[in-house]
Amino acid sequence: MNSPIGQPLALVTGGGRGIGRAIALRLARDGFRVIVADRDEQALSEAAAEACDREFVLEAARLDLTDREAVTDLIERNQPFAAIVNNAGIFNEKGFFDLDPEDFRRAYEINLVALFSLSQTAARRMEAGSKIVNIASRAFLGARNHAHYVASKAAVVGLTRAMAMELAPRGILVNAVAPGLIDTPLLKALTPERLAAQLALQPTGKAGRPEDIANAVSFLAAPRTDFITGQVLLVDGGKSLGGGMGL
Repeated sequence: MNSPIGQPLALVTGGGRGIGRAIALRLARDGFRVIVADRDEQALSEAAAEACDREFVLEAARLDLTDREAVTDLIERNQPFAAIVNNAGIFNEKGFFDLDPEDFRRAYEINLVALFSLSQTAARRMEAGSKIVNIASRAFLGARNHAHYVASKAAVVGLTRAMAMELAPRGILVNAVAPGLIDTPLLKALTPERLAAQLALQPTGKAGRPEDIANAVSFLAAPRTDFITGQVLLVDGGKSLGGGMGL
C-alpha cells in the first residue's frame, strides 16, 4: 500500500470524530495521504464521507491501540510514516476521593502506554524529517475532578520531551499540542451554568474549535517545520495565563 510519489503518509489515531477528524482533514488538505485509525467504525465511515464531500480521501483503519499486534501490523503494512499524530485518548470526570487505582491504570494504558507503543514501533521505520505530534491537554498544568486524566497528560508531556531527545539523532522531531476548552460533543454535555463558568475563565471569552488544534498540528507536522522539537504548544485561548475575563 504505497503512496503516490511525493505524497507523504500520515497516521492520525482517534481520528474518527472531533479533534482527530479535524486534524485528519487538515493534513489531507495539506497534501498528506492520511490513514485514520479509530475503534469506532461508524465514526470512521462518517469521517471518510465528510472527506469525500470536501474532495479529500481518508483511509479508514479500525484499530484498538491496546492491541500491539494489530498496531504493528498496520505500521508494517504501510510505507514509513512521515507524520504520526497521537490523538486517541480517554477522559472522564471523577473527584479525587472517588478515584481508584483502576481509573489511573486505564487512563495511563490508553493515554500514555498505547501512545508510546505505537510511536516506538513507527519510529523504528521513520525517516529523517518525519514528525510525531502528541495531543496532550492544558489540563497537564492541573485541574479539578480528573486527577487521573491530568496525571496521564502530564506524563504525555514528559514523554514528548524524552522522545524528542532520543529521536533527534534520527532526524525525527517530536512535539505536543495541549488543547484547552474546545467545542466538541463533550462540551455540549455541560449545563449552561457550568459552560458559562468555564468561558469566564477564558481570556478570549470563547471556546476553541477542533480546527484550531488541527492548525497547530498542521504547523508542527509540516515538512518546512524543521527546527522545533520537544515543545508543548498550548492552544487554550490563553487560559494557561491565569485569570479570566475582566480580571
